[in-house]
Amino acid sequence: MRPHPAAGGTAFMNSVPYSQIKNADENVDPVAGVGMGNHTSVQEFILLGFPGTWYFRFSLSMMFSMMYGLTVMGNVSIIALVWITAHLHIPMYYFLCNLSFLEIWYTTACVPKAVGVLLGNSQTISFTVCILQLFLVFSLGSTECFLLAVMAYDRYLAICHPLRYFSLMSNTFCTQLAFGSWLGGLLRMMAFLVSRLSFCGPNIINHFLCDIDSLIALSCTDTSLVELAEFSASIIVVMISCAVTLISYIYIISTILKIRSAQSQQKAFSTCSAHLTVVTIWFGSIIFLYVKPAAPNSLDTNKLINSFNTIITPLLNPFIYTLRNREVKRALRKAFNRIRI
Repeated sequence: MRPHPAAGGTAFMNSVPYSQIKNADENVDPVAGVGMGNHTSVQEFILLGFPGTWYFRFSLSMMFSMMYGLTVMGNVSIIALVWITAHLHIPMYYFLCNLSFLEIWYTTACVPKAVGVLLGNSQTISFTVCILQLFLVFSLGSTECFLLAVMAYDRYLAICHPLRYFSLMSNTFCTQLAFGSWLGGLLRMMAFLVSRLSFCGPNIINHFLCDIDSLIALSCTDTSLVELAEFSASIIVVMISCAVTLISYIYIISTILKIRSAQSQQKAFSTCSAHLTVVTIWFGSIIFLYVKPAAPNSLDTNKLINSFNTIITPLLNPFIYTLRNREVKRALRKAFNRIRI
């Protein structure tokens, strides 16, 4: 049996009303929110968010809200721009639209609740909603890993096999790759495994979202199987996507270095530099968060990395792809000129 660490929320627990921790009758399923034996079952969790004064939390919530709004507008703009611009109807931008659509939902699963937690008017989260949020974070995060690997493979075909690119990357194959990425993410069943754990109290989560390390720390049953499954699944997802991405870029870089013209080299590299930047940011944070054994004493660090991963990275992606891609910038200028006229 694991001990019951309060996930960093001991001081806060003393001020939490006892009524917020649900006591259960005996001999009932704990996952359903009712007690088993002498255990206390948890029907809801309390999210601590970030510590600090009310003014600090209010300022942080306003910043999160602004970044969320920019993220949604930026990614919706990319989807709309690709939709209305005929010369962007190629596989690279088809996958970019999938990524933008994913980023909208990925940040929506986390940020609105985080803002409510920071403002202090929505710190509780039910067990069901907590598991749903965990499912969305893991599934969409895994899908993003696969999509970034697919985009790396697409750049490999475009640079290393330019004459055969459109025959190899057909519309049917593009659809299959995108569908496989989404399906691969949805099949990651960590939320189901966590939902089978027993939570007997305390119910304080030192985070602004339902994080797997926090839930493992609060469980009153043996979590070794869940920890092993989470670690193994993370290794598989990251290794597959990283391997495809790394091999693709090895071939891309070797092909670019063989080009004699410096101008042609720069043009070839510019087509994949934005994607390479996003890949570096995303996989760096993912490896730090999930490709390691669960450690309750690292929850504060995980919270900071999670805020970067779920709030800042989805905001940066549309700007990176816009500012470092000539075709997108050219399409944006045409769109603005059309609107102005």
